[in-house]
Amino acid sequence: ESSWKHGGLFEFLRCLTNKVGNGMKKSKPQSKRGVRNPDPQIICEVQSVLRGRIFHADVPPQLHGLEEQKRELLDLVQRCAQYGESNSVLLIGPRGSGKSLLVKRILEELSKTKGVKQNLLEVHLNGLVQTDDRSALLEITRQLQLENTVGDKVFGSFAENFAFLLDSLKSGGEESQSILFILDEFDLFTNHKNQSLLYNLFDVSQSAQTPICVIGLTCRLDVVELLEKRVKSRFSHRQIHLFMSETFEDYLQVTRTVLALPSNFKDRQFVQAWNSHIEELLDNEEAKAVLMRQFSIAKDVRNLHRLLTVPVCSISEDHPFIEPKDLMDAQTKLGIDCKATMLCGISVLELCLIIAMKHLITLSEGDSFNFEMVYKEYQKFAQKKGFAIQSFEKPVVLKAFEHLTALEFVKSIDSIAKNTPKEYRLVTLLVDPTQINDALQRYPDCPTEVKQWATSAIV
Repeated sequence: ESSWKHGGLFEFLRCLTNKVGNGMKKSKPQSKRGVRNPDPQIICEVQSVLRGRIFHADVPPQLHGLEEQKRELLDLVQRCAQYGESNSVLLIGPRGSGKSLLVKRILEELSKTKGVKQNLLEVHLNGLVQTDDRSALLEITRQLQLENTVGDKVFGSFAENFAFLLDSLKSGGEESQSILFILDEFDLFTNHKNQSLLYNLFDVSQSAQTPICVIGLTCRLDVVELLEKRVKSRFSHRQIHLFMSETFEDYLQVTRTVLALPSNFKDRQFVQAWNSHIEELLDNEEAKAVLMRQFSIAKDVRNLHRLLTVPVCSISEDHPFIEPKDLMDAQTKLGIDCKATMLCGISVLELCLIIAMKHLITLSEGDSFNFEMVYKEYQKFAQKKGFAIQSFEKPVVLKAFEHLTALEFVKSIDSIAKNTPKEYRLVTLLVDPTQINDALQRYPDCPTEVKQWATSAIV
């Protein structure tokens, strides 16, 4: 009977252990939202989607506030590709308003349209890269894959060379392919000699030659006035204007578009949980305060992308959702004052000279001084504190002053007095009092006397 009891007890404990063990194996840790923590593969795919949007590799599913501009531009390019209608248009808007993104979205949609992809050639030029007509022509030849056709031919003018390229595209078929020219930083092309590139592009777009569509992207409102008379007469004067988000609600909608996962994502359960969390995040007062601060600084979408970069890259299996604290930390990192941080790395002597300059500006109600004035101010402080502060000889102090100039904390304003001894050259301080106070709070082992001197009245 005793052995039976011990045997039955042993079997009971073994079964209980197996049940508990199996339960522990089957259960998966859950996140705070009650959703099972996703697999690492899902996290990688989420980051891939969001990083693609933030770094402009992919186009977001919706272009909020650009529906009308998109419709007009899509119609222009589509008519050029399908019916051979040449045209020209300027996309004008501030930097970060979505000009390049709009063009990318148009091309993405056209590539899925039957009969358009095969009939439309693209040429992308940038005024920052193609700084003259010759380099622009070489880039056009390369993108149209006509290097072998051109070979070693010599042309008398830009127009002759450009006409040859267009004629080369016609050969071998009854109808010519349409060409879409996209000129980023369009205003820089107006600096080219005689504006030959723009003249020939607009001239062809107004004639019955090869069907082309010219799209210029610029942030200058007066760009048309930069065109020569003969170029302006051939431009269609069609302009599409883009604007920044006008209200904070629009800004929140853009944020929602950037962060939301598409419905066709692999894990539908996680998509639902993620998108619900994004809605809660954008309703959170702390998160909205961060976004409002960012909106007040700059309505630029790229500025928003910079804010979201760190939170998106911080997503992990243990931290699968973006929290308000992530946005707050990211904004703190973005708002770090570089000069105040650099001040924390200079010597105590150099910091004393910066404080002396600050007092000189307050005393004289001006922003110019020379080394001799700074040295006298420093000497007064060192003599008053006695043994509490180490006093340095004048050559050592001058060396520290020159180092501050090299670090661009101090700038010379007396350019005509190069022959003047450096001790007497007028300079100005490039650091604000608030930056100095901020640096003093974070300066490692800063002497108490120096802190008091910076915040007290002039010695």
